[in-house]
Amino acid sequence: MKNRKRIYTSISIFLLFTILFACQNTNQGGRNFQPQSLEQTNYSQEGDNDYLDDQPQLVGGSERDVREPHPVSNNKLQKEYPNIVVLHGSPMKNQVALTFDDGPDTRFTPQVLDVLAKHDVKATFFLIGSRAKAHKEITKRIHDEGHAIGNHTYWHPNLPKEDLGRLHWELTETEQVIMGITGFKPRLFRSPYGALNDEMVKMLGEKNNTVIGWNVDSLDWKQQGADIISDNVLSNVGFGSIILMHDGGDWSMDLSGTAQSLNKIISKLKKDGAKFVTVPELIGVPEAK
Repeated sequence: MKNRKRIYTSISIFLLFTILFACQNTNQGGRNFQPQSLEQTNYSQEGDNDYLDDQPQLVGGSERDVREPHPVSNNKLQKEYPNIVVLHGSPMKNQVALTFDDGPDTRFTPQVLDVLAKHDVKATFFLIGSRAKAHKEITKRIHDEGHAIGNHTYWHPNLPKEDLGRLHWELTETEQVIMGITGFKPRLFRSPYGALNDEMVKMLGEKNNTVIGWNVDSLDWKQQGADIISDNVLSNVGFGSIILMHDGGDWSMDLSGTAQSLNKIISKLKKDGAKFVTVPELIGVPEAK
């Protein structure tokens, strides 16, 4: 009986110290946040095992599972913080900016880059830090071919559900990865799912970031096929448009329709006299901090 009491007492003390240690590591607004490393990530989903072995996933969930219509939320933030949040360029110039989120992806980013090169068009890629680290050669290709690069966090969390410490870690960790590959820290930042709150916008402004939204959504993440994707864009595009597309996503998504749609989108807009520019060119800000 005495031995049993000693065991219970030892277990209680161990649990108490474990709780105290955990609390200590989560103080200061999450500044000590340390998500699992790429090497520790375990992918157990069924699918292309070779792809899953080196493709960091979206911790916030698939775009199709998380994205909800928020028709005015980013417009409110843009109105409140006009020097930080940008949703489009000048309506006086026939310029448009193609943007691609959630890469680099070994399956779809090269397809997109090939089409852009074919049409001699420059675009802007918002990269996930963990994927840029895993696919350095594709990241380098994006940069070397003259496309602009923005920060799309390291693990793609749903930021409004996190604290400011998480945003700080995601931002700076991705900056370091991109800096190591391209030689600069990106000024442009796009939040996963386009979701932000006031406190986060203020922090990003203090960190000398420009928050980039969009005013044309291709809805390519719904995987509806190239014709529907191109129609979504061409039916809504105008002078100064920032067009949202994806060259990566959840492991189960087939985004080949994105690259296929670009031929029609680019050809039609060029015929209408539109000039394709990067986001830094569209809004007149530097690509680097």
